[in-house]
Amino acid sequence: MRSTYVYGNEFWDFYYEQKSEVQDKIDWVIGLIRSLRMVPEKFLKHLEGTDGLYEIRIKVGSDVYRVFCFFNEGNLVILLNGFQKKTDKTLKNEIDKAERLKKKYYEDQSRK
Repeated sequence: MRSTYVYGNEFWDFYYEQKSEVQDKIDWVIGLIRSLRMVPEKFLKHLEGTDGLYEIRIKVGSDVYRVFCFFNEGNLVILLNGFQKKTDKTLKNEIDKAERLKKKYYEDQSRK
């Protein structure tokens, strides 16, 4: 149903820093996003106050991780950056980074 594309290196930098059990869970949740028409908010949630950014929500034991993404052309999910969440609030600098990456993605697309 959906395809994913990793833009830049930030997602991979985050992904390869994680233990294999965390990587497996990230892969599993991304698989849900690719295959389910309606993804439960437990796994994918729109970020309030942003222009179309979503957070992929991953939980392994008591550890919580987030991967920011957005939809391009309907069924293409662009993965941007990820981090381990250690407080209840999503870090503003991580959201800012995702917004910069999204803007850069569209700038790069317009040059093609």
